[in-house]
Amino acid sequence: MKKIISFFLLQIIALNVFAQRPETNVDMADVMRSNGKIYVVIAVLLTIFAALVLFLISQEWRLKRMEKKLNEHILNSKNNQ
Repeated sequence: MKKIISFFLLQIIALNVFAQRPETNVDMADVMRSNGKIYVVIAVLLTIFAALVLFLISQEWRLKRMEKKLNEHILNSKNNQ
């Protein structure tokens, strides 16, 4: 029941976000777009996002290796007893 209620609350919040006025102009974005700098901003954001994803993937690989070594160590210690 809590999941259903939270789902509907999130849907109402999402509707409020999309209900903003479309005629709102963002001057900074228009200036950056006209100067071509918006693409630099997008490139920097994509680079940061890619770096974070690669970092998380490498951490996952390291964690899997450590878990494998730990399991092998536990199995070896049980076999030696």
